[in-house]
Amino acid sequence: MVKGFREFISQGNVVGLATAVVIGAAFTAIVTAIVTGIINPLIAAVFNASDLSKALVVAIPTVSGGQSDILFGAVIAAVINFIVISAIVYFVFVLPYSKFLERQAAKNAPTEKAPDGPTQEQLLTQIRDLLAEKN
Repeated sequence: MVKGFREFISQGNVVGLATAVVIGAAFTAIVTAIVTGIINPLIAAVFNASDLSKALVVAIPTVSGGQSDILFGAVIAAVINFIVISAIVYFVFVLPYSKFLERQAAKNAPTEKAPDGPTQEQLLTQIRDLLAEKN
């Protein structure tokens, strides 16, 4: 059992996966900062709010006489965050990696072999027959 675990660790899959998780977390933090620091305030300015999560708030009365808020702005902010992160991950990681795999597959694919022509003996036989016809 320990031998199998050691082989699994030494294959590099675990290291690659751990690296992807760390890079993904750091990358998500960067994109979230861009979305919450730049994009959301710009959209919130359109709705005349201090933050997108505070924009488009619909207050509905509750049965007890109080008030409950539906935060459409917070949902829109989460959707924008998701779309931006997804687009960046696709264009920065997935698309280049797919192109890389296509190039590797094309490079490793067997090339079409030219059709075999007549052998040297067949050519000599044809030449002999042509010479015989001339004479």
